[in-house]
Amino acid sequence: MSNRSLNDPFNPEADLRHGAGCTCSSCGGSEHAHHDHGATPVEQETNPMLAAKQGVDKEAMFDRAVESAVVRALFGHHDASRRFFLKAVGAGTFAAAVGSIFPLDAAKALLKDNLGDPEKRDLTVGFVPITCATPIIMAHPMGFYERYGLNVDLRSTAGWAVARDMSMNREYDASHMLTPMPLAMTMGTGSSSMPFIMPAVENINGQAITLHNKHKDKRDPSQWKGFRFAVPFDFSMHNFLLRYYVAEHGLDPDRDIQIRVLPPPEMVANLRAGNVDGYLAPDPFNQRAVWEEVGFIHMLTKEIWDGHPCCAFATSRAFAEEYPNSFGALFKAIVEATHYSSEHENRAEIAEAIAPRNYLNQPVSVIQQVLTGRYADGLGNVKEDPDRIDFDPFPWHSMAVWIMTQMKRWGYVDGDVDYKGIAEEVYLATECGRVMRELGYEPPEVTYKSHMIMGKEFDPEQPEAYVDSFEIRRS
Repeated sequence: MSNRSLNDPFNPEADLRHGAGCTCSSCGGSEHAHHDHGATPVEQETNPMLAAKQGVDKEAMFDRAVESAVVRALFGHHDASRRFFLKAVGAGTFAAAVGSIFPLDAAKALLKDNLGDPEKRDLTVGFVPITCATPIIMAHPMGFYERYGLNVDLRSTAGWAVARDMSMNREYDASHMLTPMPLAMTMGTGSSSMPFIMPAVENINGQAITLHNKHKDKRDPSQWKGFRFAVPFDFSMHNFLLRYYVAEHGLDPDRDIQIRVLPPPEMVANLRAGNVDGYLAPDPFNQRAVWEEVGFIHMLTKEIWDGHPCCAFATSRAFAEEYPNSFGALFKAIVEATHYSSEHENRAEIAEAIAPRNYLNQPVSVIQQVLTGRYADGLGNVKEDPDRIDFDPFPWHSMAVWIMTQMKRWGYVDGDVDYKGIAEEVYLATECGRVMRELGYEPPEVTYKSHMIMGKEFDPEQPEAYVDSFEIRRS
């Protein structure tokens, strides 16, 4: 079995992927928490709190973090290739070659200058148990929080109203949120106004429209008049994508169908009971409906907008300002975990890590179907779509503008909207790009771009014209 990160990146036997707390089968771990007593040298390297207690040089740990980031970037974050290459050429030769082309010493000094000790190491982070939260969840058992000196208490949350309220009350230091939520909370739409920021997106795609099995003969949305649908929250991509989809098929989402809010864990039970005809929801609850033989997947939301954002890492602006080092450490841990989740070769082990009761509480096979993209659709087909869900941390300002156009279109906000001002205040695209570069990833060079939704182009420079272009709207 390979050693766990942050171990020596120049050691072909070291595994740079996992942290000291990893419980996946490849690490042979258990679901029980690690204790300080008898920590291994690798655990000392990975966990700065243990390092401080047991006399391990914390500066050496940061040196190792820089070396690991550089080496992982050189191999495109494909750890098997790194180990194979090192065995072929030798560690000394490779280390010398890396040092000759990359200023490792300067990078180490810069990290130590810019990343002070977290002011608050013990953080409470909320999540709703869905696969969209994969980076925030897997960062816990696989050691990404430890890597940056944080002791995170990860709290499962029943639904988004609770997540919002716990965050606004500062009972959560940060939380997994839906991408429209920090915008709405900052604008005071649906709640009192409080400045929130969204440093990073977690997932793109990853949702579906699921219908009850009795509707297998109603695949044309024009047949859905009178249907009752569930979405997880008003300020969600689920709500806005469902509204967009049915409106493009001639149905008014406020008059021709019913849309109600249900927490994701309650959706399958309500589908089985006949309380709803379908839902546009996050996984694993689309796949779970198929697994329980009560529903089928009508379509993936990537067929509406391929690459659409869904969930994100968010926190109050006050937390980021009061605890800048803690915020920075959490930011980096989640961006790194998001990139790790984006690698398809890691998806099977991630499914094992996040399936247990304290995380998603789902069968591993259900999670694997979502993350790997090989899945049963409930209509007798086994489909292959590796991009069913993906993970990309960059919070495009143009995506925020699109979300606000839908708030305006459906009457959630009135009057003039400062689209760009709010987008750039809440979505930290520039800061995310900087963190990505520091971790060895290449961010986009711009923060606005056009998007294609059901064949119609969205130009973020013309948001009001876009809203006015729709025949079915409230504004």
